[in-house]
Amino acid sequence: MKILLSPGGCPWDRNQTHATLLKYLREESGEVARAVRKKDWANLREELGDVLLQVVFHSALAARDGRFTLADVIRTINAKMVRRHPHVFGGGKLSTPAQVLRAWEKIKLGEKAKAAAKRKKYG
Repeated sequence: MKILLSPGGCPWDRNQTHATLLKYLREESGEVARAVRKKDWANLREELGDVLLQVVFHSALAARDGRFTLADVIRTINAKMVRRHPHVFGGGKLSTPAQVLRAWEKIKLGEKAKAAAKRKKYG
């Protein structure tokens, strides 16, 4: 992506924004869903690659603009998975998928409340 977005890279890619790429992200996500419903595993592999390309593309645009990098995205999702799985990475114990889902939702609500309070405090 770095080469594609460089001055000598692809004019179409260089012209994209987060907003212009949204339709492709939606389209590729729909194609993943269709492949799953059809149990078309070869197509699923390809479509997941297309979704991953969207993640990489958006991250490259953000990095170009000094907002965040792909590594930041990966660190963020890693931290989220650890936070939302205290029964695996902490001292908690959950035995059923239903318990895990309830805990996940409770943690998620707490995270949203903290984020809202932070936005309110800092504007």
